[in-house]
Amino acid sequence: MIVADTAPASGPGGSGDLEQAAATFADVRPRLFGIAYRMLGSAGEAEDLVQEVWLRWQTCDRDAVASPVAFLATVTTRLAINAARSARVRRETYIGPWLPEPVDTGADPYLGAERDEALGLAVLLLLERLSPKERAAYVLREAFDYPYRQIADIVRLSETAVRQLVSRARKHVVAGRRAPVSGAEQHRLLTAFVAAARSGDLAALEELFAADVTSYSDGGGAVRASRVPVVGAHRVARYVRAFADRFWAGVEVEWASVNGRTSALLSRDGAVFAVVTVDASDRGIDQVLWMMNPAKLTAVSASG
Repeated sequence: MIVADTAPASGPGGSGDLEQAAATFADVRPRLFGIAYRMLGSAGEAEDLVQEVWLRWQTCDRDAVASPVAFLATVTTRLAINAARSARVRRETYIGPWLPEPVDTGADPYLGAERDEALGLAVLLLLERLSPKERAAYVLREAFDYPYRQIADIVRLSETAVRQLVSRARKHVVAGRRAPVSGAEQHRLLTAFVAAARSGDLAALEELFAADVTSYSDGGGAVRASRVPVVGAHRVARYVRAFADRFWAGVEVEWASVNGRTSALLSRDGAVFAVVTVDASDRGIDQVLWMMNPAKLTAVSASG
């Protein structure tokens, strides 16, 4: 076992030096945030969870911990499983489509992981449909390359059960989206979409879209945004053209690496008010994602 219990001890953390504990935690923090973010789809909730892990690390008996990295990852994952259950209940009453909170990956393209798996916004949306333990097993295996035996210990299941969870999750992700285009092609399509959207060019928009394209707008009830997804190339094109004049007035566009892919940061009067990106396949743009809830833009606004 990596840990017998993730609950904090009642007293100070053994004889370990707190300064060394802080240094150890700082080294592994990107990984902890990467796990928590992939589990919750929220940078704010992930930050809060990592802070809780730090508090537990300060007060546990660190002398009894054989592997600090394994211990901290275990605590993070178990807390994230519990938090994901609560988040699922809250999102049932969310106003309009819920989209993951975008994060800047310009400095850390893999966000603390071995690979950038389970980081893209379209994949995070698919992972919302998994059970928390299924999501945890998939994240640890696909993004962080954890051995099945270690994942089994973390999520308190048998190794066989974990292999089944990961297999089911992989099938769900593959079935839920077409094979994505390269990063360069996604950037090209997004750039072309923004240009066509800004000018209200209906024909150009339709040409970029897959026949069954879906537009999701996350305003969270805080700003004006469509409260239902818009589906179909013609309908999405007409929808985008309908608000072009008022939406794009005075807007400045900055390109940034968000969740491992290019996104457009839209600013007005120096403040980011929306993050727009597309998910695309060889059929064209499959999804247009508009992140407009002000509470969800902190992670990109601070780094933009």
